Amino acid sequence: MNILVCIKQVPDIEQIKIDTSKNVMLIEGVPTIVNTFDTYALETAVKVKDADPATKVYVVTMGPEKAKEALKSCLSVGADKAYLVSDSVLADSDTLATSYVLGSAVKAIEASEALSFDLILCGKQAVDGDTAQVGSQLAEYLNYPQITSALEIALDGGKVRAKRETEEGNEVMEAALPAVVTITKTAYEPRYASVKTKMAANRAQIPLLTAADLALDTALVGLNGSAAKVVKTFVPERKKGGVKIQEETGELAADKLTALLSNAGVI
Repeated sequence: MNILVCIKQVPDIEQIKIDTSKNVMLIEGVPTIVNTFDTYALETAVKVKDADPATKVYVVTMGPEKAKEALKSCLSVGADKAYLVSDSVLADSDTLATSYVLGSAVKAIEASEALSFDLILCGKQAVDGDTAQVGSQLAEYLNYPQITSALEIALDGGKVRAKRETEEGNEVMEAALPAVVTITKTAYEPRYASVKTKMAANRAQIPLLTAADLALDTALVGLNGSAAKVVKTFVPERKKGGVKIQEETGELAADKLTALLSNAGVI
């Protein structure tokens, strides 16, 4: 079993500020972390490896040189090998461009390692963008079946079975391999690295893949190749606390609600 986990290094969202005049996030000097949902995806992959030691877990990310820190963090908790996709022409790529790059990276890594990935895992969304689009777009690019927002997975022969989260509750879905599955917050927490595994990860050589290595059409990447255009970036206004209505009967509660709405000019 060969598993690829797509991860993203993201800024600590608690420390991000917004430049409303330029419509951009100010992330210079802001600490970076592995995207939270991606850590659950990686833990899911490593759990498969725990059950079947013959399993190999690879990780890939698209980003600047600094993103090697995130990849080494993944190596320290069980990933076997990591790849960095980095090139100045990829800057400002939206999710559609990013999925094209990652899809091309999947094929390049398979060729380089002389293998085929049975399963590709992604976090369900990135905490900085919250679009939840890359996993699905990657599956579409590769023409693979997909399951989104999985809480847990089980592999059975040539299929993956996943319990997934929906607004109505949980449901179980099955897909033939190879497939793409996006992972939400799981019942289990990602494992911690030991001093020994951290030291080994820091010594690891991480192959670099450029746009030329992936034979990318540069018209499809970067800002010019992105279909989405950011109209406005802003910090939401903090909402005032709500009013809790507790009355002895539903009728009294309804009367109080009506009075509150009337006083507020809503009705």
